[in-house]
Amino acid sequence: MSCGEPHETDCSEVLDHLYEFLDHEMPDSDCTKFETHFEECSPCLEKYGLEQAVKKLVKRCCGSDDVPVDLRAKVMGRIDLIRSGQTVPDQDVIQDVTASEA
Repeated sequence: MSCGEPHETDCSEVLDHLYEFLDHEMPDSDCTKFETHFEECSPCLEKYGLEQAVKKLVKRCCGSDDVPVDLRAKVMGRIDLIRSGQTVPDQDVIQDVTASEA
């Protein structure tokens, strides 16, 4: 998605890191860049608003559900692997989700 206009921060960068922005998991300097981008780019601002609304809805509907400890550990482990540049085969993720539902 892009509005077709040039920006200091590219739309693809903003959208790739949108959840880091939503979750306040990025440095203040990056947050400022994103806020500036949202002021200039209505398609990205719209996507931000939509994702923010979904996040609030999920929190309201599922925020009190307990997550099994082993599932949380697996998810956090995969996040760490991905952040370190490694990939996890989709099949492993599907098997873990299926096993946790049983």
